[in-house]
Amino acid sequence: MGRIDFGRKYVQLKGPLKLRLDVRSMCVTAVFLAAVIALSLFSLVVGTYKLSIAEVFSALFGELTGFKQTIVIDWRLPRVLAAIVFGAGLAVSGSIFQSITRNPLGSPDILGFTTGSYTGALVVMLVFKSMSFASIAIGALIGGFATAFIIYLLAFRKGTQGFRLIITGIAISTILSSINSMLLLQSQAEVALTAGAWGVGSLNGIDWTHVLPAIVLVLVLLILAMIMNRPLREIELGKDVAKSHGVHFERTQLLLIVIAVALTASATAIMGPVTFVALAAPQIALRFTNTAESLVPTATVGAFVLLSADVLAQRIIPGMLLPVGVLTLSLGGLYLAWLLFRQARSTT
Repeated sequence: MGRIDFGRKYVQLKGPLKLRLDVRSMCVTAVFLAAVIALSLFSLVVGTYKLSIAEVFSALFGELTGFKQTIVIDWRLPRVLAAIVFGAGLAVSGSIFQSITRNPLGSPDILGFTTGSYTGALVVMLVFKSMSFASIAIGALIGGFATAFIIYLLAFRKGTQGFRLIITGIAISTILSSINSMLLLQSQAEVALTAGAWGVGSLNGIDWTHVLPAIVLVLVLLILAMIMNRPLREIELGKDVAKSHGVHFERTQLLLIVIAVALTASATAIMGPVTFVALAAPQIALRFTNTAESLVPTATVGAFVLLSADVLAQRIIPGMLLPVGVLTLSLGGLYLAWLLFRQARSTT
């Protein structure tokens, strides 16, 4: 006799929230969360100046003072938290765009929002001749939102179609890449080198002054994204179905796009355009959970992907701190090639 499939297992939480949690998604989230915690402790312990686990915990709880506390609290902890929070933000942003477009290629990297943030930062550095961190961050935010507005405006025609959004985004991204190259070629060599280094995407040298406001903003946006999870799942079913379930399709879609662009632009404003995390993390989470019902597993996978990439970037070449964007670009390029090959085979 064949095995009877009783469907997915859920845990029902009673009370004012009345949540229904998927058991498999909870297990995947727990595994990746444990991996993130383990990697975080490894990052805080290992480095040029090695510390013990006991010393790290003493520093975190304020029981350790002096140089060792400075290493843990001021130097290593901001980098670890930035990788976790920004990785989660990029992954959720990618998941939102992939759900809206109903296409695994629908991510901020492919759609051009990351490139737009880079353009905004380059304009500040190369045109306005400002190298202050605040000015570059504001330029990246403005560039990301301006690009999103242009793409949405061009893609909107009797509603926004996912395929049209992707094609428009690729076209705008190509134009912006040409503008970025032109700006770099026409600038002075020293300034162009600094701008080019920022454009790779890196967590090197960040501190609490730079990263704390962005972390708070991304956490707020992640909460908003979780609240909008149910309307997002309705939108995945199509415009007619979503409207029949009481969802104002265009308004909800626009709000989700604003949240997703803000997540990408906030992370890019601090560490530069780190590519392919938003593309790969949602698909990795989907393959482990076999459902896109919740954004929580996607967030934990994104945190793990960026944190692990940063750990590898710091240690893959002894004595050299590689920008994390170099590693995500290399591995993400291989993933994109595999995804395109898989998509081509599925259509033949």
